Amino acid sequence: MASKRQQDECRKQDKKKKKKKCEEAAELCSWVEDEQVKSAVKEAWSRRSHCSHGDLELDCHPFPHCIIKNFLSSEAFVENLQRELLELNFHEKSNDLYKFKQSEDLKKRTEPYIAGLRTALFGRFRSWLGDVLGVELEPTVDISCARYEYTDVLLCHDDELEGRRVAFILYLVPPWQSSDGGTLDLYTTDSNFQPQSIVKSLVPSWNTLVLFEVSPVSFHQVSEVLSQDKCRLSLGGWFHGPSLERPPRYIEPLVPRSPHIPRDETLLLEWVNPVYLDISYQEQIQEEFEDNSEIQLKDFLKEEKFREVNEQLRLSQIQWMKRGPPNKRCCEVASLETVPQCVSACWELLHSEAFFLLLSNFTGLRLHYLCPADDDDDNDEDKVRKNKPEEERDEEATGSSSESANASREKELSTPVCCGELRRWSHGGYTLLHDGEAARAEYALDLLLPFGCTGWESEFGGFTCYVANEEDEELLTVYPEDNSLALVYRDKETLKFVKHVNHKSFSDSADSSTCRAFYDFSFVYYE
Repeated sequence: MASKRQQDECRKQDKKKKKKKCEEAAELCSWVEDEQVKSAVKEAWSRRSHCSHGDLELDCHPFPHCIIKNFLSSEAFVENLQRELLELNFHEKSNDLYKFKQSEDLKKRTEPYIAGLRTALFGRFRSWLGDVLGVELEPTVDISCARYEYTDVLLCHDDELEGRRVAFILYLVPPWQSSDGGTLDLYTTDSNFQPQSIVKSLVPSWNTLVLFEVSPVSFHQVSEVLSQDKCRLSLGGWFHGPSLERPPRYIEPLVPRSPHIPRDETLLLEWVNPVYLDISYQEQIQEEFEDNSEIQLKDFLKEEKFREVNEQLRLSQIQWMKRGPPNKRCCEVASLETVPQCVSACWELLHSEAFFLLLSNFTGLRLHYLCPADDDDDNDEDKVRKNKPEEERDEEATGSSSESANASREKELSTPVCCGELRRWSHGGYTLLHDGEAARAEYALDLLLPFGCTGWESEFGGFTCYVANEEDEELLTVYPEDNSLALVYRDKETLKFVKHVNHKSFSDSADSSTCRAFYDFSFVYYE
């Protein structure tokens, strides 16, 4: 009879055998195993020159990237790998930058073909890639699976994060054309290392591996998937190693701000729905705004004024200029010199002294010198100070009197200002959260006044989201609605973005090439 120790040893050996059987070996294409090819790719990469050997191609414009077709030598392996991946649980991921479905981290998955590919990628292939780059890549495993379906997208970004050295994508897609969308688009950059324009688009293809060096200029995107019946399935991740040196991040110059223009209340009487000029109703609005920090005022403009502006925005020959860079925004802004008179008058309304005062009455913010000062708060502070012992009162008086005086003086001297633009939103438009806004965070009042929203659905995108800095949870979503004035007070920890306008925004009429569009006046006011 076998001893207990022998039985345990037998179990361990059985487990090892099962584990070995559990992992299917992934054979890589012959080009990766060829020493001469490796030497040629290494030399081309170091010289930033083009190199091609059979199914392997290295191109260094606009930044170094390598394409290896038929990456895995066994077709049966690739088909089984695809089957295993499609059986995974996928989670919807959606924010300012992307919308797609992603699996959990695959570094510990035990499915035989997933495990076999992982071993090959982060074993033999990592060693090959390290030799090509001339650096030692870490054994860190960073890999997941992504499913992109109709209207899914990953907008312009550079992949830079501490430790990432090379990004990779293995495509497991059905026959795919550029008209299906989902291309990997590569951008050129300017002298400030900001992305400019797409110069190369890689169409996904079955069993093709694409990898590129992560650097300050590696800006790319996954274009929106336009096919309604194909799934863009891919495995992706990063090989880790010493990061390339990065220059200081470019900070955009501030958008110019200006004080109000001198226009009296006759402008309000001409343009604004009379209900919003009623003092008692303004008090109600202010109460609601102070409770929620946001409000939407429906039918804000007089109906005839709204109709006139709405029609002119649609029919006039306004010059629209595209605003970038694409890692921050992609939207169209009107050249104010080309707008018709009624649109210019609406702009003037939102910039006028009378409107600044109206906003003060709506929000309680100090956007006009006639707005009452916060005397009540000062009185409350005096009451608290009087109830304290005399010694504490003296210490506070000497320590904070000069600070309080300076703060009061600044508040008295500060002039409320605003900046604004007239925008057109159509397919492909968006804005992103980015470091620039977070770094110069400040208190502000946002205003949105949309036009041309008839038939616009929330599933098209184009809505404005507010989120807490460094958090994914949305605090507020403002959907475009005709003649509905949205006011949102933003603190230093709140950022905003406009969600990517997707392909569903195209007209569902007989002419499917017609893209819907809407317009908005977007203003920001500062106390």
